Amino acid sequence: MGWFAGIMLLILLIAIWSFADFSLGRYMYKKRWQLREYPLRKGHLQLITNGADLYKSYFQDLSEAKTSIHILFYIVKDDRFSEAFFKALMEQAKKGVKVRLLLDWLGSRKVPKSWLMDAREDGIEIAFSHRPRLPYLMFSLQQRNHRKITIIDNKIGYLGGYNIGKEYIDLDPELSPWRDYHIRLEGEGAGDVQKEFLIDWKRATGKVIQPESVVYEIGKTEMEHRLFPSEGVGVEAHLIPLFEQAEKTIVIGTPYFIPPKKLFAAIEDALDRGVKVSVLVPKKSDHSIVKEASFRFLRRILAKGGAVYQFQNGFFHAKVIVIDGKICDIGTANFDRRSIQLNHEINCFIYDLPFIKEIEAALYEDISQSSQLTFEDLQKVGLSVRTKEWIGVLIQGLL
Repeated sequence: MGWFAGIMLLILLIAIWSFADFSLGRYMYKKRWQLREYPLRKGHLQLITNGADLYKSYFQDLSEAKTSIHILFYIVKDDRFSEAFFKALMEQAKKGVKVRLLLDWLGSRKVPKSWLMDAREDGIEIAFSHRPRLPYLMFSLQQRNHRKITIIDNKIGYLGGYNIGKEYIDLDPELSPWRDYHIRLEGEGAGDVQKEFLIDWKRATGKVIQPESVVYEIGKTEMEHRLFPSEGVGVEAHLIPLFEQAEKTIVIGTPYFIPPKKLFAAIEDALDRGVKVSVLVPKKSDHSIVKEASFRFLRRILAKGGAVYQFQNGFFHAKVIVIDGKICDIGTANFDRRSIQLNHEINCFIYDLPFIKEIEAALYEDISQSSQLTFEDLQKVGLSVRTKEWIGVLIQGLL
């Protein structure tokens, strides 16, 4: 029993160290963090909800770049689509366009080294964001850069839920069709996305790059919007007041529904005031446990008269909130504790009513392709589901 006791003691010590490292690292990070806010902007916004349309527009914009391409993705894979993405960037670099590619260290770990070498030889600057580091190794390993942004010539921006990989163009039989929301923006907001990229680039490389002035054609639709970045802090400060002010409806679309206590309390308060709350989540899951971990929150919403829908037609990965049909939030942040309390994210508040109606139409179309759950559906689950749910409660801070 001596060796067994020794192993158990070692496991216990590692667990204690991991918890202490994570907790202290997060505390120190929150203590140092400073809120960054951008003013209300005007520009042209376009909603894109499927991979074929998105990447047709995206690769066209890349091919027409004149001066610079700045890209940050959480995930780039090692498949043929990812290879085509690299080749498109290399073609532009050969033409003299300045290309900078920033990838999350963990999310893009599968990118082949040979691709990176070839891209660098063609003049592309590549860096990895959020490498694990001391003194808070466990915390830095868990805090990921989940942003998915592109800025072309400092005048065209992209942000939303899409990464680079075959599943995003419906080539994964398990998760196809992939449903997501992405925004293409032109105008002042593109400059704010650029600033966020350059902040992340400096953190990853130590290099300071001065942003170019925003180029925007006067006369295009002037849609009001505002970008807000978050870094494990900030999402709740933006969303809770909106939930508190909601009068009629709150519609939330998210692949993962595991909200922090204060944010969920604001949703329950809205339900108590008579606000109609609807939550759209996927039936399929791309990660173990996260689906089951959401059930205890969804039961409480149903118990208070809210509506819960499970998307049936593929995998729903969009991150969208619409409040009273007057304000919309689309971005990279999921409605879970990892996005809200750990990751680096960027979202866009939209105030243009005609555009919000377009987003609502897409959202309600997705709801029409969903099944509505009852309290009994989530209450009468088997032991396997209950076990996953209990595990989810234990590790919900990482989900």
